Amino acid sequence: MTAKTKKIEKSNIKNQNCGVPASRDDFLNFAFCVLHFYFPVFLASVLCLAVTAGCQKADEKAQLLMEIEQLKEQNSELSSRAEKSESQNEDLQNRVRVLAALPDDVKGENLYTLNQVRIGRYTGFYDKNNNDDIQDTLIVYVQPLDDQLDKIKASGTVEIELWDLDKPDGQAKLKTWKIEPDELRALWYATMLTINYRLTLDIADIVKDFDKPYTVKMKFTDYLSGKIFEAQRIIKN
Repeated sequence: MTAKTKKIEKSNIKNQNCGVPASRDDFLNFAFCVLHFYFPVFLASVLCLAVTAGCQKADEKAQLLMEIEQLKEQNSELSSRAEKSESQNEDLQNRVRVLAALPDDVKGENLYTLNQVRIGRYTGFYDKNNNDDIQDTLIVYVQPLDDQLDKIKASGTVEIELWDLDKPDGQAKLKTWKIEPDELRALWYATMLTINYRLTLDIADIVKDFDKPYTVKMKFTDYLSGKIFEAQRIIKN
């Protein structure tokens, strides 16, 4: 067999093995080429996957930390509410103990009995600044009275309505004011002649014609008995 014939047979054997050299040296050379050209690509792919996984874990960790902080804030708020409720409950229990220790003749409605609530006669329109002759304020004197018609500082909510009864239905009520107990408590007003609640209400943009009568309506909700007292008074210059 000639050298040329051997070379052809060797080439045929290489092609039959799908391009992989048949000899040991050729196989080693082929393996080196594969590692040289494809291993860096494989290594880069692995590193890319690792970096992607690391970023995902970092995002998940940040989200988890955020959720933990939110839970901490919610827990702190709930704890604060619980402490406040516990304090209020303790205060109520102390009040119950004090009331239970009172003599029978001063318990319940005998503490005071609100009999009626009046609108004082000095209720009317006033110049707030007392120097420009512009009546921009409505002052309402509210007088809670007990069974002996003595004025008492009853606790409750007051609603005041100002009406112009000359106007048609739907337009007659000009304004409504509501005074809560905390605000009302600070409006207890005493002079040498009388004592009552003094409500100062702004009417600058409400009343323009002071040559006609207006009606003040009042509703007082007593916080001790839960009763509602109503009164009204006509005011005019």
